[in-house]
Amino acid sequence: MIALEGVNKWYGEYHALIDVNAEVKAGQVVVLCGPSGSGKSTLIRTMNRLEEINRGSIRVNGEEVQGRHVDINRVRSHIGFVFQQFNLFPHLSVLENVACGPAWVSKIPREQAHALATDLLAKVGLSQKTGAYPNQLSGGQQQRVAIARALAMKPPVMLFDEPTSALDPEMVGEVLSVMKSLAAEGMTMVCVTHEMKFAREVSDEVWFMDRGTLLEKADPEQFFDRPSHPRAQAFLSDIRH
Repeated sequence: MIALEGVNKWYGEYHALIDVNAEVKAGQVVVLCGPSGSGKSTLIRTMNRLEEINRGSIRVNGEEVQGRHVDINRVRSHIGFVFQQFNLFPHLSVLENVACGPAWVSKIPREQAHALATDLLAKVGLSQKTGAYPNQLSGGQQQRVAIARALAMKPPVMLFDEPTSALDPEMVGEVLSVMKSLAAEGMTMVCVTHEMKFAREVSDEVWFMDRGTLLEKADPEQFFDRPSHPRAQAFLSDIRH
């Protein structure tokens, strides 16, 4: 579903991503972890070209997303992305926030878009909030609306960039619960997160990064119980302490 080949990214003199090679299979849940500044968010943002790369190749569902002549708006419409901040339209209701993609981008009839949005809001446990506005919702509720909005475009893959980092601790669980249900349904997902319990319970593979390099790829049992790279061992030791 996602193939990264020789991905490199510079910010001026700073080498942010160094020769990243990896792949995500259809239906797989990959958790991307590592210390702050390791390049996790930069890497996930290259997958829908929110960040340009300087060298290498990134294919999503068989299509090169970093090519010179790519229609990036069309590509992005088929890649769900959930941000740290919720990025909802404050002047639109919850229902309209979710329906706007299908209505504006996919040009489906308004009634059909609203019906789809209603179903998705039920899926994330917000049936009772369709007429509310973002400033009337808790952070956890806003993030669940953002997930529903991303799902409304029926993407084959969902990317999550630290979706719980802006939430109060008691709201984290409600968002992770929605993500767990998506994983159980077979959604292909890449998640940048510091929620190690989620990584252990839900992921099929854990990627560990530090200083722009993908140092380890392993199934969760191996990564958490028997990490092979010394930097991953130190990272997990620090978390446990």
